[in-house]
Amino acid sequence: MSFLKVFNDADATQPVFSATEGDVIARELGAHGIRFERWPLKALSESADQAEILAAYSEEVERLRREEGFQSADVIHMTPDHPDKDALRTKFLDEHRHDEDEVRFFVRGEGVFYLHLDNRVYAIGCAQGDLMSVPTGTPHWFDMGPAPAFSCIRLFTRTEGWIAHMTGSPIAERFPRFEGLEAS
Repeated sequence: MSFLKVFNDADATQPVFSATEGDVIARELGAHGIRFERWPLKALSESADQAEILAAYSEEVERLRREEGFQSADVIHMTPDHPDKDALRTKFLDEHRHDEDEVRFFVRGEGVFYLHLDNRVYAIGCAQGDLMSVPTGTPHWFDMGPAPAFSCIRLFTRTEGWIAHMTGSPIAERFPRFEGLEAS
């Protein structure tokens, strides 16, 4: 399920704002220049590969390429039995920034983006059909959970793709993980 939980960055125990409605999430994030959209789902088999997924969502991807100047798109698949899942989860859990927007469309599955903005932490639970775009330079982290099961379209403005610049902040350690937010 998609959700938004906003915390004061000094208090990770109780959100000051919560929402599950897509239009409310989009409006709240849009006030900070963050894109959140819900796209209609396409009929795809569980075994759909990158080419099939990109073909199914070609209109939506092309619209974003025109609007934002993206140069490339690919698909990432994560499964609970992926041999590097623990190392990848750990890597994504540290607060970092990028020199380009981080754009993800959830074809299936779910994950949680955390954005650190103006003394607040925005936990955005993304699920199948959600598009999330973290703006260039925004401090954030991502949690795919202990048993990741998702496929996402990723869009890049640079052909070399995703490059993270770690902030060195321990803030992410204080906030509930994927499994803690799912239960609340």
